[in-house]
Amino acid sequence: MKRKLLENLIEWKNKEGHKPLILEGARQVGKTWLMQEFGKTQYKKVAYINFDRNLKMRENFEIDLDTKRLITAISLDAEFKITPEDTLIIFDEIQECPRAITSLKYFNEDAPEYDIVAAGSLLGVAHHSGTGFPVGKVEFLRLYPLSFTEFLDAMGKEQYVELIEKQDFQMIKLFNNKFEDLLKQYCYVGGMPEAVQDFVNNKDFNQVRTIQERILSSYEMDFSKHIPSNTVEKARMLWNSIHTQLAKENKKFIYNAIKKGARAKEFETALTWLRNNGLVYQVHKITKPGLPIGAYTDLDAFKLFVLDVGLLGALSGLEAKTILGKYEIFQEFKGAITEQYVLQQFKSIGIPVYYWTNETSRSEVDFVIQKESKVIPVEVKAATNLKARSLKIYMEQFKPELALRTSLADYKKTENLVDIPLYAIEIIKEEL
Repeated sequence: MKRKLLENLIEWKNKEGHKPLILEGARQVGKTWLMQEFGKTQYKKVAYINFDRNLKMRENFEIDLDTKRLITAISLDAEFKITPEDTLIIFDEIQECPRAITSLKYFNEDAPEYDIVAAGSLLGVAHHSGTGFPVGKVEFLRLYPLSFTEFLDAMGKEQYVELIEKQDFQMIKLFNNKFEDLLKQYCYVGGMPEAVQDFVNNKDFNQVRTIQERILSSYEMDFSKHIPSNTVEKARMLWNSIHTQLAKENKKFIYNAIKKGARAKEFETALTWLRNNGLVYQVHKITKPGLPIGAYTDLDAFKLFVLDVGLLGALSGLEAKTILGKYEIFQEFKGAITEQYVLQQFKSIGIPVYYWTNETSRSEVDFVIQKESKVIPVEVKAATNLKARSLKIYMEQFKPELALRTSLADYKKTENLVDIPLYAIEIIKEEL
């Protein structure tokens, strides 16, 4: 299985003066595998410590944070000598040892010659709490579920990925039915590595759903284990309302839809926990596409998505037979699956995402993205129908330099509007 973030890890390794690296991401998106694959392919030796299982190493970090002593302890645990020029040190499940998180500061200051990569399922909470966190002394990368092109790679469809990367739309048009079929499979399977690998091996949609439900259950178990007891039920209620709110015509998240009379303040802690741990994506509304875009963000108006399109389908009860229809999977739940898919691809390539509405005209542009000095509207269509009244209103009002529309229609570029097929949405980084 190929993960594009491996290239970023190699860049980090080769960068002079790099700091310890923290790999962020939700549980079960493949952080452990990626760190170990990085170590196996780029270093002669890997010293791997899992703080969830290694009590002895947790106790070592409690003694003191002297880096020389810690390197000796790591060498003893690994049963080989740690040599900085060819050894990668991995701190996994580092949230189980807060002192190890703090130690990254001292490794950066006193022993910068050692390459250290750390990860943990619940690092978002530690990071945002600020307690003992080595602010300014570490670097970050974030791992998301597999993107569509990573899914294609896993499926052995490397030639399809090459066509997308080359933007060979003449050839893509000839095989668009193949791309559509693979996209439908991805929208059901999603990008969680375990589900993808099982589908690659067995092509069994029912087994994929069993895996997705197990992942969802493990997330809910985390609620009980890691969230303050008075917030657990609120987190569960909020989490389980996301798919129903995305199924509305107006996908703006409404607290009153969780339960009658609910207020933002009541669910603030639960939402923060879910967001910080990568389980939800919060997409805020902008009042106008000005720069800096943050100055025009309405913090009280937002849409909530879950971390993976396959998990959204599992939460929503999406049936496998929707794969058989031509457009059904893209039109399910008022196009929520399609919007989730597009947002997920934006996240995987690191594009900041917002949305725009005009209550007066009841218009909404699904996403608005920013690239340097450009603020670009993105209309998401579920099939091949390209009628986009809201996008037209937006363009007439704000006259953007560039607008994007993504659907199952073929690639087309006319003046300041570009149509990109859903299955080629990752080329958006080139269009910008």
